Amino acid sequence: QVQLVESGGGSVQPGGSLRLSCAASGFTFRTSLMSWYRQAPGKERELVASITSEGGRTNYADSMKGRFTISRDNDKNTVYLQMNSLKPEDTAVYYCYARPLFSAMGYWGKGTLVTVSS
Repeated sequence: QVQLVESGGGSVQPGGSLRLSCAASGFTFRTSLMSWYRQAPGKERELVASITSEGGRTNYADSMKGRFTISRDNDKNTVYLQMNSLKPEDTAVYYCYARPLFSAMGYWGKGTLVTVSS
């Protein structure tokens, strides 16, 4: 059974940092495209960043470039999102998403809340 368990969310002041983790199981993590999405209150879910199976390529939404870094550890079946210089507008539930190779469907975690406020 597929599981994606996010952790690392919490409350932080503007300018602060957080590192999110997503522990995966139940599918072949190593060959899967992994992504982080977020959904702010009253807004649609949006892509934050994605990383290819061996980590060779990453992609970021424009508003996160230079502040967020996605990475993965295929030995630990875990994907990370390092978030620096956080802004109040980064407040959202952050979701981990997995798209296994050759799969027509992907999998979502339950999300972790990040609140940026003074």
